[in-house]
Amino acid sequence: MEAEDAAFWEANGRRIARRNLWISIPALLLAFSVWMVWSVVVARLPAIGFDFAAGQLFWLAALPGLSGATLRIFYSFMVPIFGGRLWTAFSTASLLLPALGIGYAVQNPDTPYLIFLVLALLCGFGGGNFASSMANISFFFPKAEKGNALALNAGLGNLGVSVMQFLVPIVITMGVFGALGGQPQEMSDGGRLWMQNAGFIWVPFIIASTVAAWVGMNDIASAKASFADQAIIFTRKHNWLMCILYTGTFGSFIGYSAGFPLLTKLQFPEVNALQFVFLGPLVGALSRAGTGWVSDKYGGGRVTFWSFVGMIAAVFGVIFFLGIKESPGAFWGFFACFMALFLLTGIGNASTFQMIPVIMGREVPRLMPELKGNALQRQTDRESAAIIAFTSAIAAYGAFFIPKAYGTSISMTGGPVAALWGFLAFYVACLVLTFFYYTRPGGLLFEVERSVPAPPGRQPDLKGQAR
Repeated sequence: MEAEDAAFWEANGRRIARRNLWISIPALLLAFSVWMVWSVVVARLPAIGFDFAAGQLFWLAALPGLSGATLRIFYSFMVPIFGGRLWTAFSTASLLLPALGIGYAVQNPDTPYLIFLVLALLCGFGGGNFASSMANISFFFPKAEKGNALALNAGLGNLGVSVMQFLVPIVITMGVFGALGGQPQEMSDGGRLWMQNAGFIWVPFIIASTVAAWVGMNDIASAKASFADQAIIFTRKHNWLMCILYTGTFGSFIGYSAGFPLLTKLQFPEVNALQFVFLGPLVGALSRAGTGWVSDKYGGGRVTFWSFVGMIAAVFGVIFFLGIKESPGAFWGFFACFMALFLLTGIGNASTFQMIPVIMGREVPRLMPELKGNALQRQTDRESAAIIAFTSAIAAYGAFFIPKAYGTSISMTGGPVAALWGFLAFYVACLVLTFFYYTRPGGLLFEVERSVPAPPGRQPDLKGQAR
């Protein structure tokens, strides 16, 4: 499949690409749901008799991020080796292990903490899926539509966090599966919860999505490559720079998603946080899915730069409202600033991924001038896909470090503000890197982005593309 071949794209390519995209999205949504399910479960474990300290609960919220990010490093290279159809089906089916495990473990308050640690690590299967999913979808679309396609796959996939944080608090209050789902757990206030539904609710959907991937997806012959072929990205400077920038955007989104429910519950105990926290991942996911076209039109570098400016301002706001958290209305100020953070991380997630194919479209011809025509295009696509997957792996460590930073800051200083100052300093560094390497006059993307949006009938000026 040659997505850049206009005739093929119009005849068959668009139809094939869209079918694979619309099968990929629900599979990725389920992966994110299972990956982040501990962010809600940990907030309710004490209510059903599990005597875990706050530090232990933060560890359970953070460990899926650690394992998911590590698995992404390996998953980054799987699609070109095994094919997108086989790997999507296998990786989706693997989600059954943590979903079923959680369902059984939470029914017994004597379940050892070690078992919960193992299940938290197994939830990382969901995190790993993102890297292979994004690499796979990137092969199907031409460069002009790649940014929007990746934004839809990632953004609607990210929606799984919000779907989970909205759905789980509801399904654990009722016997969804009847006698098959097990008995409810008694709470100290006399209420009942079916905590097992936090895991069991995903099982039928995982099975359906696995079958859909096996039956309906395609492999792309031109995408085949060994690990050695893909390992060239480790010599590319911009691979490492984009790892930093994407950690600033996606690492923040997924880290805030993992830590927001417990942080809000601890800082504002008088507020029923689980009623509201799903809105953060919802805003972040929808902003990512809905703003890919903005980067395609105005330039990913520009959008990334201004996203970091906004994130810096939003963190200042969070710090301010935490400083006056006893004041009336402080929660809503805190909540609004976090909603702004989620919004901006979603926009930045889309824009950073839009940057990667453009960057490699300039770098590969310069670094490998012997390649021409289709060979050059295949190499560019292969490196872009590998970098997209690898940067997503590194950035996913945010799902571990942000909740862990909250826990460490609280234990050392009594509050999370020290961690937030650290996040703010990192965003400043990302802003400087974006400007220096990409958006300033003479930066790598300046020549491309200075002429967009192009007037009707005029293409963006790509002068200097092979320099």
